[in-house]
Amino acid sequence: MEIEIIKDTKNQIEFILKGERYTFPNLLKSKLLKDEDVEFVAFKLEHPMDKDSKFVLKTKEKAARKALSDASKAIMEELDEFKKALKKALK
Repeated sequence: MEIEIIKDTKNQIEFILKGERYTFPNLLKSKLLKDEDVEFVAFKLEHPMDKDSKFVLKTKEKAARKALSDASKAIMEELDEFKKALKKALK
């Protein structure tokens, strides 16, 4: 996965997730929305045939980069839990 930063200020970041259409962008968006300091988050495909998602993230007080980092860490923790549960279930 490649990320291209378009705009980066303290409380707003815009970026493109290359090669990601809906699955991961929806997961990331849902994690970001759980953060009380996130004021707005959305992503879109510029064209129905695009393979890239354009994100806009705005925060209140927390730095937008920090909110993005926190959301990605939460996703990784959930994936680790899922991996452990799957290994246990498949024994």
